[in-house]
Amino acid sequence: MIPLSHFLGLSVILFTIGVLGVVIRRNAIVIFMCIELMLNAVNLSFVAIARSLSSLDGQVIVLLVMTVAAAEAAVGLAIIISIFRTKGTINVDEINLLKW
Repeated sequence: MIPLSHFLGLSVILFTIGVLGVVIRRNAIVIFMCIELMLNAVNLSFVAIARSLSSLDGQVIVLLVMTVAAAEAAVGLAIIISIFRTKGTINVDEINLLKW
């Protein structure tokens, strides 16, 4: 049996890597992947806590989060492709669609 603290520690490490990737990187695809990494870190903690409590609630929540993440991935990639076609770049510093 692996203790709960190891799972939660790994989840914190993955979430921290995701946050640092969102804050530091400027490429929209990399930022998008870091957001997915953060979602997976939260999923890991949900499953680990549900396993330690002998409950299925965590797995149900993870299933819902994964469904939303799949839809978010499809819409997010479509938006990124659309921005690349109009601006020619996916660098978030150079994209200023809301400016007049």
